[in-house]
Amino acid sequence: MVESILETIKKMLGLPKDEVSFDTDILVHINTVFSNLTQMGIGPEEGFTITGYEETWSQFITSDPLKTQQVKSYIYLKVKTVFDPSANSNVAEAFNKTMAELEYRLYVEEENSRHEESLLEEGVTTDE
Repeated sequence: MVESILETIKKMLGLPKDEVSFDTDILVHINTVFSNLTQMGIGPEEGFTITGYEETWSQFITSDPLKTQQVKSYIYLKVKTVFDPSANSNVAEAFNKTMAELEYRLYVEEENSRHEESLLEEGVTTDE
């Protein structure tokens, strides 16, 4: 499995790793999405950016492999809609609905995690 963030997104966009002419554009779009995720409370509190192929998914999210998969899909869809938007309005609408659902699920999951953490800090258990 590809661990490099840039390589993963390029692969999902249908671009080979050795095609570098669009790397700057893709990096800017990926980092914009990371900024959005930080504002949603996803990922490191201080934010996260990439500069090339060295940064990996585990550097962004280390605790939850399922959340990482959601983040990969979300970043791909956001980058795809800016970098290579679909001319088909039905496809564009499907992308927008999927992004909205992923945003909601990521946000709710993050809020639930924070709530559980605060309960643990207070010494309250959630077991019944």
